[in-house]
Amino acid sequence: MAPRRAEPSILLGPILYFRGEQRDRWWLSALFVLDGEVEPDDLRVDGVTLPVPPRHLTVWRRRHVWRFDFAVPRGMRDTDVTYGFPDGPRWNVVIPGRHSFPRIAILYGSGMTGDAGPDGAPPTALWPDLLAQHTADRYHLLVQAGGQIDGDAVMSVSLQARALLSDASRRLGPALPGVAEELMAAGFDRLLRVWSGAATASALATIPSVMMWDGADLGRLLAAAWGNREEGDAASRSLRPLLMATRRQVQLFQTGSVADSPPDCLWGAASGTLAQGFVLGEAGLLALDLWTDRNGRRLLSERDWSLLPDWLDRFAACRHLILVSGRPLLTPAAALLDRLGGVLPSRLRNRLGDHRSSPGRHAEWERMVRTLGDFSRRSGCRITVASRGLAGGAGARGVLRGGGLEMWQLYAPNFTAAEQPGRWRARLAEPLALRPDHPLPAHRFEMPAFAENGRRLLHGPGWIACSFDAKGQLHARWCLPGDGGRYTQAI
Repeated sequence: MAPRRAEPSILLGPILYFRGEQRDRWWLSALFVLDGEVEPDDLRVDGVTLPVPPRHLTVWRRRHVWRFDFAVPRGMRDTDVTYGFPDGPRWNVVIPGRHSFPRIAILYGSGMTGDAGPDGAPPTALWPDLLAQHTADRYHLLVQAGGQIDGDAVMSVSLQARALLSDASRRLGPALPGVAEELMAAGFDRLLRVWSGAATASALATIPSVMMWDGADLGRLLAAAWGNREEGDAASRSLRPLLMATRRQVQLFQTGSVADSPPDCLWGAASGTLAQGFVLGEAGLLALDLWTDRNGRRLLSERDWSLLPDWLDRFAACRHLILVSGRPLLTPAAALLDRLGGVLPSRLRNRLGDHRSSPGRHAEWERMVRTLGDFSRRSGCRITVASRGLAGGAGARGVLRGGGLEMWQLYAPNFTAAEQPGRWRARLAEPLALRPDHPLPAHRFEMPAFAENGRRLLHGPGWIACSFDAKGQLHARWCLPGDGGRYTQAI
């Protein structure tokens, strides 16, 4: 007997995901978490003739996860499209015109909001400000570069995971029974709580997201342990169940998919990673997974390195490619950071950058820069890197020039005000940003000051708004609510 249909009891959603463009259609997926066994009704979408049926992804303690996949026809200009249930709630999304470049909001740390206050809403989240700006900018995409969930908060719930990550326990061998399931439950519950806030839910339902994971999604303990492990050691075998539990949840909620049925935009699925790629006419977007295969000496596996040139070649006809790397690919005064490595606390070194020019990772970092540079020179496609911010989440910009290459790095400020740098840290970070660096022979990296305030680092919560002009030139604007400055960069 067919399952009974009824108005769904929505616990979370819709979470709207971008799947790409194809033949003048804008492909989207809407994910819901519903309470109970009732299958939801078909979704109705403006411009889509047939009802969109639900697809069941998974169930977790009677909470079922469903997804609706649909393609919206694109007109000559931006179109407001409504989708929803016939007798239930409905939502709106802006679909770009056929020949339009996408307008993008890039943010980091949207889930690092701390626990909700008495009114149920985290007071430091910028979702209301983003929605207000969306009214004017009409974003087509929301690129979330990591920190969609507070891994430290999830880890604090799991006493078993914290015990396993202590130095003494990690040497004992395999993970404790049930620890992966405990982490899954804690993460599931936190996402339901944080993403169901009114402003958060409205933004996630009306602006299609492209999300990638980052160390913040793992939590400091697991990120440090996994990122510094050695290949094949006992720690790797102990930590893998924890990482895989986190990764399954990341794939479910941050890509809206499950391992045995990845969407076409998940280019890394064949190699077991969550790398995503999108060709958007003359613009491209590539979000790399730098955590699945990470260890103390590498960020990508050799299989991913073998796939990267093919991924880049898919953007050969684009004028501009935005590469999302989570933590920065280019960081200020890398040589000075190396010399100060034994003096600065490790936590501060991590916040100033990913320290990819350190001896253990310099060869791989150089390989990445040269691979990107070779592609850019060969194809004529300009590459701009977007990542989290510096020095406790400061917004900034930097540029690497040399050998016929000009590659900009955009640092997105923290999306929340949960953590701001102390005065001493800000005073130290600004001089580091002032100093030009020469990370490769005949190459120079520098961080220009913003004309509005003469400083290189923008402290305070915010995000980056990106748009393109008719020539494919990228215009980036740092949006810091409460700060009257208009910080921009044309690339």
